[in-house]
Amino acid sequence: MTSASELVPAAAGAERAESRHGNWLFSWPLLMALFGYVFAVALGKQLLVDGDTFWHIAAGEWIFQHGSVPTQDPFSHTMPGAAWTAHEWLAEIVLATAHRAGGWMAVVTVTALAFAATMALLTRALLRWLEPVYALMFAALAVAMTASHLLARPHVLALPLMMLWTIELVRASEAQRAPRLWMLPLMTLWANMHGGFTLGIAIAFAFAAEAVLAAGTRQRAGSAARSWGLFLVLAIASALVTPHGTQGLAFTWQVLFNSSYALERIGEWRPANFQLMQPLEVWLLAGLALVLHQGLRLPPIRLLLLLGFLHLALRHSRSIELLGLLVPLFVASPFGAKWRQDQQAKPQLESADRFFRKLAQPAGKGALLISLIALAALPPLVSHIRPLELPEFSAPSLAVAAARKAGVDGPVLNEYGWGGYLIYAGIPVFIDGRAEMYGDKLLKEYVQALELKTPDSLEKLIAGHKITWTLLQPETSAVALLDHLPDWRRLYADKTAVVHVKTVEQPKLPASPQAESRTP
Repeated sequence: MTSASELVPAAAGAERAESRHGNWLFSWPLLMALFGYVFAVALGKQLLVDGDTFWHIAAGEWIFQHGSVPTQDPFSHTMPGAAWTAHEWLAEIVLATAHRAGGWMAVVTVTALAFAATMALLTRALLRWLEPVYALMFAALAVAMTASHLLARPHVLALPLMMLWTIELVRASEAQRAPRLWMLPLMTLWANMHGGFTLGIAIAFAFAAEAVLAAGTRQRAGSAARSWGLFLVLAIASALVTPHGTQGLAFTWQVLFNSSYALERIGEWRPANFQLMQPLEVWLLAGLALVLHQGLRLPPIRLLLLLGFLHLALRHSRSIELLGLLVPLFVASPFGAKWRQDQQAKPQLESADRFFRKLAQPAGKGALLISLIALAALPPLVSHIRPLELPEFSAPSLAVAAARKAGVDGPVLNEYGWGGYLIYAGIPVFIDGRAEMYGDKLLKEYVQALELKTPDSLEKLIAGHKITWTLLQPETSAVALLDHLPDWRRLYADKTAVVHVKTVEQPKLPASPQAESRTP
């Protein structure tokens, strides 16, 4: 018969074996992070299809060169000296640093890391309230709903901050306490990276209202109002620690309510096209099915948050990612409680449950090491197999090179989406993605000229801004007219871009060493 003393070493050995096995155990958050990272890196140049990426990098370079954040427009010939503060300066420094260090693949990698961190945070938070299978369903939908707006731009770099902020708000509400003060420097960081920080303050107000309503007694409601009210005041004060100051708080209002024409014309501000299959449609149908089948209910404030984010997603395609990333945090706790209640009367698949729940634990050190090695090895491997090239859709490099070779000089009339690349190449632009600076009046004049809304709209625009060359897409109506105007000639054309120049003799355009070094 085995004695008790003989069992101790055996038990200790089993514990050590389990510990060694646990060191190599992956977790769902880590796996979702790896999936998000691989997904983003595999997209490669698709993360660079937005022209704003280029002017953000140029703004970061400007900040490096001048040692300050610009407060006046340094990039256009239509608005020289106009009031404009690079309110996303911190993200622009990150993008410019990555570009300096490793070119475009480094820019893609930094963006992929931010997305991976966001997915890990979301998955870990959902596992707090939901069974792993449901947490993974929400996370997978979040990836799909973010994919169309997954770009190398400040909003993606700020996603981990948005996620941390929202998670803490939800946890504070669940624990019936005010958010912790470490959130305040997080808000300052967010406010200097992306204008979406105002959304974070709005969500904080919503959860403050929930805390007061859920307090029960008048005394507890007063205590909740004081603690959350103090936090809100400190959060707003923290958000003002930016070069933009109070203007940062007004930026969202300016974009949403003072730029109505721009919102109608810019693709990411338009509603989603439901003629094509959209992840948003899958999300809506799945959510409706759950509500009707499970009889799920939400507290009033969270229902209002759900409806508010749903409204934004239906109105602006760029807000679909917010619905996918944030709403699961709002609904996870009540949905999780309902599911657990229903599952008590249902048979369980014990083996599957054990597997899913085991990976809900924190990842082991060995798994983390393997993941870090994979993260570091993937970008150079992808670059070797498929070298990263700038997409012609956002970077008409051949057309710009042809214009430089021909010595074209003077103000350009450019395609809206190419303004960012021209800024990156060191060429003052007519217009670019900073629509809030240019204003609806100039944008409307520009669109009407390119679409030939009146017989002389294009010629008036050209004369008014002393345009000497144009860089436009072949299908633009203005291109056909320029082909027939007597004082214009077509200099260059390909399937992406057409360059026209005035037929008067132009002085040579001196090559900018800095621009040449940045032109791919």
